[in-house]
Amino acid sequence: MAMLVVVTEAVPPRLRGRLAVWLLEIRAGVYVGDVSKRVREMIWEQVDALADDGNVAMAWASNHESGFEFQTYGSNRREAIDHDGLRLVKFLPPQSTD
Repeated sequence: MAMLVVVTEAVPPRLRGRLAVWLLEIRAGVYVGDVSKRVREMIWEQVDALADDGNVAMAWASNHESGFEFQTYGSNRREAIDHDGLRLVKFLPPQSTD
């Protein structure tokens, strides 16, 4: 069992409802819980199937150097990168609307 945090943005209500079955929604679109790896993977399958055009970040406790791992779904200005085995986040330049 490991602490899990899921943050959603612009996802359909059906996904939010599914997440609320396994996790506690502590703020709008922010879910937390203590789940097994199997449940975490099942939750991610639901995200992949139901998030549509929204975006999701999921982070969980692990034995890695940083103490956690994460994965993301959908478009966002933040992009996960690997730097010598450590996962970091870089910001993409803003999109111009010209």
